[in-house]
Amino acid sequence: MKGFMTVRFDHVNPASEKSNQNDVRSSLAGLDYSPLPRLTMRSLAMGCLVSMGGLIFGYDTGQISGFLEMPDFLERFGMTNPDNGQKYFSAVRSGLIVSLLSIGTLIGALAAAPVADRIGRKPSVSIWCLVTSVGFVVQIAAVTAWYQVMIGRFIAGLGVGALSLLVPMYQAETAPPWIRGAMVCAYQLFITMGIFLAATFNYGTVTHHGGDSASWRVVIGLGWVWTLVLGLGILGFPETPRFDFRHGRADRAADTICKVYGAGTNHWAVYTQLEEIEAKLRAEDTVKLGPVREFAAMFAAPKMARRIALGVALQMFQQLTGANYFFYYGTTVFRSVQINSFVTQIILNTINFLVTFIGLYIVEHFGRRKSLMAGSAWMFACFIVFATVGHFRFDREDPQRTPAEGIVLIVFACLFILGFATTWGPMVWAIQAELFPSRFRAKAMALGTASNWIWNFCIGFFSTFIFNAIDFQYGYVFAACNVVGGLIVFFFVVEGQGRTLEEIDTMYLEGVTPWKSAAWVPPPAEHMARIRREAGADLETAAAAAAPGPRDGGAGGARTEGKETGDEAPHHEETV
Repeated sequence: MKGFMTVRFDHVNPASEKSNQNDVRSSLAGLDYSPLPRLTMRSLAMGCLVSMGGLIFGYDTGQISGFLEMPDFLERFGMTNPDNGQKYFSAVRSGLIVSLLSIGTLIGALAAAPVADRIGRKPSVSIWCLVTSVGFVVQIAAVTAWYQVMIGRFIAGLGVGALSLLVPMYQAETAPPWIRGAMVCAYQLFITMGIFLAATFNYGTVTHHGGDSASWRVVIGLGWVWTLVLGLGILGFPETPRFDFRHGRADRAADTICKVYGAGTNHWAVYTQLEEIEAKLRAEDTVKLGPVREFAAMFAAPKMARRIALGVALQMFQQLTGANYFFYYGTTVFRSVQINSFVTQIILNTINFLVTFIGLYIVEHFGRRKSLMAGSAWMFACFIVFATVGHFRFDREDPQRTPAEGIVLIVFACLFILGFATTWGPMVWAIQAELFPSRFRAKAMALGTASNWIWNFCIGFFSTFIFNAIDFQYGYVFAACNVVGGLIVFFFVVEGQGRTLEEIDTMYLEGVTPWKSAAWVPPPAEHMARIRREAGADLETAAAAAAPGPRDGGAGGARTEGKETGDEAPHHEETV
């Protein structure tokens, strides 16, 4: 599948001289093998609209560091120094205001999974947009009670956390395999756009309304625009094909795939994608369980515990790269370099936003593994320089005595953001969306996303205390974390570039060696059938172990579906 504007299928076309006989199935000779557009207008519109969940995330994250520097916000919600009467934010109060969003997002991410599995991905997005809007109202209504701002950020965090689960999942379950990585990474692109817009609006309002509440209330209020556009706009798009297929709406799933792919129902890409989805769902859906036992069965299912641990670790180390250290406390840190703190944030966030476009190209042309390992090495080097110069050369008491060192700090902060925004920022979301089978995707992704928000909270809350205690040596901690993150990618992450979600699931089930996974070739249909039969049998065993005994019964017990887990023949007719 080479080419920039189109995707070709000569290697699987029985009538083509370029076909690879290992990939060709003669029974599919009558299908359409014509090239498809790499990106259709429908998939572009879908990707941009749904990714606005990331814009809401980034906007809420990026605005708070500027608020802490605004005179009116400080006057209303700060503490009074008894010695001189000046207002200030204690480390605890500023930490709570900054990080309570993350506690809300943690709960929201976990709560969103069962809701999405029950009512669907699409309506869930609209519901959680409404919750986010309520959080904005609570914050804007605050007058002098700092805890009201904190509570408002917690409520908004519920919606932001839910969207951080739903958006990558919706993208992964709908996008064609040849652009899925870029589509999911668009979520991170919109996060960076949100952070950039927040920094820009902070600068504009503090410049023109620095002495009144409009300096921060206007910025929060503009967040309603993003929630309104996403919450209403998503209603014009279909449910994900995998959710529709699981709930017996095969025709609707096929229609969605045709529209997103820009292909007819007789096209090879559409037919084989539906075939893979159906075969995989049959293997997974041998047993139905109640919510609690379904969760237990997820950990006992084939290779799932290891994959869940991997998803949790990747999301943890995305935070421990150290990126949010700059974005949460950037205005405070770089104020010592004698550059306007709001201007500094605009510079950092502009770089973050623009270079993320490079990440969309890298993820589909260089793959996930190489990119993440290169990113880890790059960020490690940047933090070593940043921490060394900051601790040994930079004068924190009188920054004007070391202007050259201050410039070095800003330069390497920008270089760090270049590495993060093109690799670990977007690609971890893509890998997590690819990591799990359809049956457990929402629940497993919720655990990984919750890990992201737990560490987001820890960094947001504790960074002030740690930096005050060890100053720039804090950077060495993040440098070490980047090394560990790179090693985890090398030893445990398989390459998913250009593969379907079902193929990636098979790679993990087979135990494909991660550093050899880029060269992995899908086995013949018969071998794939055996893998799925074994996975289905193991899943049924795990479900039976999680199910209640004969005395328990009830709706929470296991219920077999009466399907042959190894039946690979699709329900739709094969074209010959």
